[in-house]
Amino acid sequence: MTTTTIATWNVNSIRARLPRVTEWLAEASPDICLLQELKVVDENFPSMEIEDLGYNFAVHGQKTYNGVAILSKHPIEDVTRGLPGDDGDDHARYIEAFTGGWRVASIYLPNGNPAPGDKFDYKIRWMDRLYRHAARLTTRDEAFVLGGDYNVCPTDGDVYDPQAWADDALCRPESRNRYRAVLNLGLTDAFRALHPEPGLYSYWDYTGGAWQKGFGLRIDHLLLSPVAADRLTESGIDRKPRGREKPSDHTPVWCTLSNEPLVPSVA
Repeated sequence: MTTTTIATWNVNSIRARLPRVTEWLAEASPDICLLQELKVVDENFPSMEIEDLGYNFAVHGQKTYNGVAILSKHPIEDVTRGLPGDDGDDHARYIEAFTGGWRVASIYLPNGNPAPGDKFDYKIRWMDRLYRHAARLTTRDEAFVLGGDYNVCPTDGDVYDPQAWADDALCRPESRNRYRAVLNLGLTDAFRALHPEPGLYSYWDYTGGAWQKGFGLRIDHLLLSPVAADRLTESGIDRKPRGREKPSDHTPVWCTLSNEPLVPSVA
């Protein structure tokens, strides 16, 4: 059985974290890696360092803020930059492509704080657009993975102090309801499908000793289409990069998918 490992990682500045990124790519060697918060324009993406590790890449960058990318050991085709539904939205938060037999998207969903307010309204509109686009993807009967920093803690089990975070944009019911609506299209949270226990996180703030105290959030997700979910064999959160020197405040989340159906079809 051959497999594909797909990872997602908010690197919080590709230039500032390049030693950590190249280190982890060399160690973990995912077939496809979805990056967020690059904070560079396309021409400043570290193409040579990424290509030296055997990856092709597609980038949707932006100066200082946002920025998403797809890295793959396979050719990258049919690239879409920007989430459909609002031609006036110039934030580099979404890139989608077909690679290695899978359609994948790297997503950097708006944070939305302070809430309520204009930023939260933008987050909700963005999530509504994501729902509509995901609904269109499901009609293709295609294996796809929507991965990235969703800036949503789906449940109280995904945040270290639910009461303190109840009014934060990451935990407000409006955000959670829209995340759940995307799942209800038939998608599967790859990590949660195999790890139902609470208290497992992908993000720890730089302040207040959050990493050392275990004060984390699970906001980085890989959502699988039904065809992809049927081929899920493993998933996890790799905590090692967060504990290293000058890390991102996020750490990689990954899943492994079989390239062939796990259950033979009935004739």
